[in-house]
Amino acid sequence: MATENRINFWRRNAKVPGSVQPVYGAQHPPLDPRLRRTYPKDTKPKFNNLKSKKASSFHEFARSTNDAWDIDEEEDEDFLGLPAPTLSLPSGLHSTSSQNQQQHNQAADTDTGVSHRLAAPSMEAQNFQDVQEEDAECEHVNGKVVKSSSDAHLNASSVHSTLQKQQSLPVRPIIPLVARMSDQNASGAPPMTVREKSRLDKFKQLLASPNTDLEELRKHSWSGIPREVRPITWRLLSGYLPANKERRELVLKRKREEYFGFIEQYYHSRTDEHYKDTYRQIHIDIPRTNPLIPLFQQPVVQEVFERILFIWAIRHPASGYVQGINDLVTPFFVVFLSEFVTEDVENFEVAALPLDTQRNIEADSFWCMSKLLDGIQDNYTFAQPGIQNKVKALEELVSRIDEDIHNHFKRYEVEYLQFAFRWMNNLLMRELPLRCTIRLWDTYQAEAEGFSHFHLYVCSAFLIEWRKEILSMVDFQGLLMLLQNLPTIHWGNEEVGLLLAEAYRLKYMFADAPSHYKR
Repeated sequence: MATENRINFWRRNAKVPGSVQPVYGAQHPPLDPRLRRTYPKDTKPKFNNLKSKKASSFHEFARSTNDAWDIDEEEDEDFLGLPAPTLSLPSGLHSTSSQNQQQHNQAADTDTGVSHRLAAPSMEAQNFQDVQEEDAECEHVNGKVVKSSSDAHLNASSVHSTLQKQQSLPVRPIIPLVARMSDQNASGAPPMTVREKSRLDKFKQLLASPNTDLEELRKHSWSGIPREVRPITWRLLSGYLPANKERRELVLKRKREEYFGFIEQYYHSRTDEHYKDTYRQIHIDIPRTNPLIPLFQQPVVQEVFERILFIWAIRHPASGYVQGINDLVTPFFVVFLSEFVTEDVENFEVAALPLDTQRNIEADSFWCMSKLLDGIQDNYTFAQPGIQNKVKALEELVSRIDEDIHNHFKRYEVEYLQFAFRWMNNLLMRELPLRCTIRLWDTYQAEAEGFSHFHLYVCSAFLIEWRKEILSMVDFQGLLMLLQNLPTIHWGNEEVGLLLAEAYRLKYMFADAPSHYKR
């Protein structure tokens, strides 16, 4: 009946935005959500039928899902006791940060490569990934090794094994972070079609008009924005740039100068007693942002992220810095970088760009991220009430959309908060490849309340996409592992297009959702 209703819906609503393409996916993953591993078809990892102890309160749950790696007390004291290392700020601004160790980390991460994220791995590749996951869990801060508790059994032999296995791995193709003009999938795509060329021309026409029609721009952006015009379109849709073409250059100049004025005024205070904990947490989190992508392991990029996050945190004392906000910088940074890079950006050396260009990318990323967070700031204030409300809304919505899944969770005592907290906190960025997040955000910026209200329906559609795999899991731990590590590494624009089309269908069918769904 559900299938028949879905087919009839699309027949009756030919003009509903989004394209419908078949979705595929393999099964299951590893413990670290950033280092996903796919399994051969029809195989499932075996889990012990154990049940995790439930959190007795939201605060306890939040602590139990803390992303930060544990730091030994001695290492923590060393970090706080040492003077802040020196950062090379653009245009002579005085700042601090150590680069030698970060360059060491960058080299290690670049050596391991990004290629193992693609295609279902062989047994040899899976063994390599097992060791690589252990390696990736170890970072360096000022010469100190920072480890998670799961890293206790790592030894020198496993590191040596990593290098041996790495040399024997075949080279796999790289999927670009930012899809080309065509709707590129993991399998590749032909050159720009006539339809895509027509869409690009329409965008250019809208953007070139003296006063851009933002409603028309949103309508065309819903089904994806061509790569060439994505940077300026995102600036406009986020509210960072005015619709009037003549005012744009003046606004950009003023806002960029204002951002670097904040750095001159506040960034030196990161070592003050009041802010050192905030800076310390940012400093730890930055190397863990997309650790398998070489772009984000470059010292100059990590320094950019540190400045953006620290300035945002001290200018928003009601929330301050919360883990997860660091992820929200990356799509903006990649999109604005792609304006100056014709090749794939994931291996591009940002330091090769002119200094003024680097500064502009940094300032634009800060302001656009700030505009996004203005609409969902209750996600990050004390006790994160926005996330609690959204998770509850997701539970109620799924109970109406697919009663079988909802009852399956109840039967095995799986709480929505245990997997959906991250979906709301990170806007599905930990669940999808970055190229998919960028495509998803095209639509979010085109939708009214896209990052808050429409995201709820996207999460519902995303959950139901894995219906078969969810119902096949008959134990608590297996269900939780599946939900926290869904295998989407092969996803591209076609799969995201289907996800968004299904979310739109759900929004259309459940428009009578209670008012608290919109919080």
